[in-house]
Amino acid sequence: MYLEDILISSQKTVENIIIDKEEMLDFARKYNPVKIHTDEEFAKQTRFGDVIAAGMMSFLSVWSQYVQVDFAGDDLVAGKSTSVEWSKPVFAGDVLRGVATVTGLSFRNEHNGLLTVTIDVFNQNDEKVLTSVVESIVKRRPKN
Repeated sequence: MYLEDILISSQKTVENIIIDKEEMLDFARKYNPVKIHTDEEFAKQTRFGDVIAAGMMSFLSVWSQYVQVDFAGDDLVAGKSTSVEWSKPVFAGDVLRGVATVTGLSFRNEHNGLLTVTIDVFNQNDEKVLTSVVESIVKRRPKN
């Protein structure tokens, strides 16, 4: 969808994701090997009481579903930036859902512009576990 066709405040729901314990541990071992994510005995002694998902794993789990319904579709040119803020831990077995909202549109040149999408992610208890703000470069409608 061309940038001109996207509306501020448009929303899309991201399908539920169940955080699988083995995938969570494998991700952490490979990409974020700190004890709170990988060592169950260590994690039991923390205020969390169990291992928690690496933050990027939580984000990427929802992101993989978002890109399937993304606002720009085939008119996406490239990603520009992503910021993620984590507010609650994610545990194995948690069910995450995302709500993606268009929070910004700006024109860069005659060929493309910036689409800003804020993705709020909630667990099965409707607690917000993270918020991501993503900027993407999106095609503009060609001039004839």
